[in-house]
Amino acid sequence: MKHSHVFRMLVLTLSLLFSLQGVQAEQVVLESEADSALLLNQLISASSTSDKINLINLIASSNLSQRSAVLNALQDGQLYYTKSDEKLVYAITHPDGYQITSVISGEDLGVIGNRKVRKISINNELRAVLRGVLAELSLRSDDVAERLKAAKDLIRSPAAEFLPAIERAKAVETSARVLESLNIAAAMVNLNSDQQLLRLDAIESFRGTLDTDAMSILAGMQLKDSDGNYTEKDDLVRESAAAVLTEMRSKAEIYKVIENTFFGLSLGSVLLLTAVGLAITFGVMGVINMAHGEMMMLGAYTTYVIQLLMPNYIDYSIIVAIPAAFLVSGLVGIVIERGIIRHLYGRPLETLLATFGVSLILQQAVRSIFSPLNKSVSAPSWLSGSWEINGALSLTYNRLYIIIFSLVVLLMLVFLLKKTFVGLQMRAVTQNRAMANSMGIRTGWVDALTFGLGSGIAGIAGVALSQLTNVGPNLGQSYIIDSFMVVVFGGVGNLFGTFFAAMSLGVANKFLEPFAGAVLAKIFVLVFIILFIQWRPRGLFALKGRSVED
Repeated sequence: MKHSHVFRMLVLTLSLLFSLQGVQAEQVVLESEADSALLLNQLISASSTSDKINLINLIASSNLSQRSAVLNALQDGQLYYTKSDEKLVYAITHPDGYQITSVISGEDLGVIGNRKVRKISINNELRAVLRGVLAELSLRSDDVAERLKAAKDLIRSPAAEFLPAIERAKAVETSARVLESLNIAAAMVNLNSDQQLLRLDAIESFRGTLDTDAMSILAGMQLKDSDGNYTEKDDLVRESAAAVLTEMRSKAEIYKVIENTFFGLSLGSVLLLTAVGLAITFGVMGVINMAHGEMMMLGAYTTYVIQLLMPNYIDYSIIVAIPAAFLVSGLVGIVIERGIIRHLYGRPLETLLATFGVSLILQQAVRSIFSPLNKSVSAPSWLSGSWEINGALSLTYNRLYIIIFSLVVLLMLVFLLKKTFVGLQMRAVTQNRAMANSMGIRTGWVDALTFGLGSGIAGIAGVALSQLTNVGPNLGQSYIIDSFMVVVFGGVGNLFGTFFAAMSLGVANKFLEPFAGAVLAKIFVLVFIILFIQWRPRGLFALKGRSVED
């Protein structure tokens, strides 16, 4: 058995000798747990810095499943061994000593006293080696996202010891995004060089990129100290940095416009979802529904309740919440129409006051059931994060999906109104209620269905809003005024007009906000709509029909 161990150790040592040459060694294959234990336990007996460096390199080039965990623990000062039987363990500070876990088996070994374990000590030279080795391990990962993260970490923390690992990673990298980040990381390291040519080459390599860290470094070269001297002493390097920085900023401004347009479209999509239900309700029935915002609130709270009922299926709960919110808000809308609004047709002021009272009742009911505090709705994993196109443009997935979702809802509604019998009846009532009634269409039933449909779509809007903000009793009040502005601006009852108005007002808001602020931006938009309505009282796209034209 002893001879077998000696032979294995000889193989490992020979592999190590190859890895210590200037080239990358093939992976050291450990065929059993005994081989792994034999290699790792060398950390206990290794006393000199050079021996530990050799072992660190060998562990990194092996097929050990726990190699990253071991090296990270060594770097963080959490790698120990027990004095009694010399077992390598992870150790976390505990009131009674250390909570230890076996490195080899992963078994929890409980709590042990301070004097019964000893730390595997490292110094600054070993820490530098560990940083480089761990960076290279991350750069060799099979996961592109992990490699990209590692490359970006190297950009933020450039150090000369990372350069060999970066160059080796560049030679085998297949992802264009990771390769770009590796090039930037290498340039960041070379910027600290004493050689002018290397620094100029590093600055030139930033040309065409939009990395924010690189732009900050180049901008820093243009600063002056308290004595009025440039922080960058080399005039040629500073001028080159200024030229590249100007080009990068010009490109960044273009992408900033694209990003603002995207955020404007996402805001417009929210406005579209909130306004489209109001558009068909107002267009068909002529009812100013002040409780429309509370239909959105009910949809958002339905999403919250669905997540409480499906705590282990957050990724799917929002899909269940969409039809649930439509049904809840739609049924409440039908109850409001049948119980209150149908008795007030032709009396717009009384209808407005009644629906305002309903909105207050619904808000108080929610406060009583769920408390006045805001509730947080967890975003599913596929809605989290962002699509990073480059350093200056990043599109969040939740807003991207809301844009797509709002367009799908709009197309489904257009299909319902244009291609179904129910839609035909709704359009008939919109164009001429008296004629539709005389033709045998049950206008009361159409009114209830239309109001329920509009309220249901508002509920779906609440599902989308729950992914952008906290859910609270006043959620709907933040969007009701904007919804009315969209409907009036686009043309009452016209879905295409509602779409165009929502998107244009959303984009206008986002472009005005940087100059005027959020509040003034809304005021400017409101003043514009008031002036526009003076010119076109029926909005951008007015409906055609006898009753409309009367």
